[in-house]
Amino acid sequence: MDLPRVVATDLDGTLLRTDGHVSGYTREVLGEVEAAGITVVLVTARPPRWMHELEELGVHAVALCGNGAFTYDVAARRVVGHRLLGPEVLAALLADLRDGIPGILLATEGVEGPAAETGWELDDHPGEWVLGPWQELAGRPVGKLLVRHAELSTEVLTDRVAGIVGDRAEVSHSGAVRMTEIGPPGVTKAVALGQWCDEQEPAVDAGEVWAFGDMPNDLPMLTWAGRSFAVANAHPDVVAAATDLVPSNDDDGVARTLAALLG
Repeated sequence: MDLPRVVATDLDGTLLRTDGHVSGYTREVLGEVEAAGITVVLVTARPPRWMHELEELGVHAVALCGNGAFTYDVAARRVVGHRLLGPEVLAALLADLRDGIPGILLATEGVEGPAAETGWELDDHPGEWVLGPWQELAGRPVGKLLVRHAELSTEVLTDRVAGIVGDRAEVSHSGAVRMTEIGPPGVTKAVALGQWCDEQEPAVDAGEVWAFGDMPNDLPMLTWAGRSFAVANAHPDVVAAATDLVPSNDDDGVARTLAALLG
């Protein structure tokens, strides 16, 4: 079996265990993958600011964050490229979503960090957030708009958001409870990964990429890559779309598959 040139993997629910960490076994296998000359690309819905803790992976990986909105140098801890929602589109989306879905809360992930309207439930880094009226969210360059609802399920909320957004932006979800993600128009994990591959010397063809994922926001990447792997805990749509099914994230499915590849 030919070795891929690139292994592209989602993080939460795929490479990372449920506790958000990697096992020693996975860390060891990723080191062997890198030593074999295969590049590991982390392709995640996470914002860049959530990537610092992933130094535990032990590889010199590039990260495509925010579902492809940000290209992030993990070692240097800096954004080296971005694809953003334009301010006019963002302002219109904010207003239309507020009018169309009663009870929502809105937030953004941007180049300058996260911002949210007052009332948004903050994560483990509350000091990083800028809080204020939802109208002010349009005043910052952002790669992702987040929509949360206290009662609607993730799937229902995502469907309603998609109906309002239309073709003005990319709507997806990564499994977060009662939350939907909106990215720049035309920007998906597949687009960002494809652009990164084109920039390499020599360029990397889709057939030279193995991709791993678990959630609907991974589908564009999985259908683009030459070979795709759904972990056993993946969303049914992902399992149906992938070329292969591997053990779950808690069973180190990505690492076990790569270890078998290296023989």
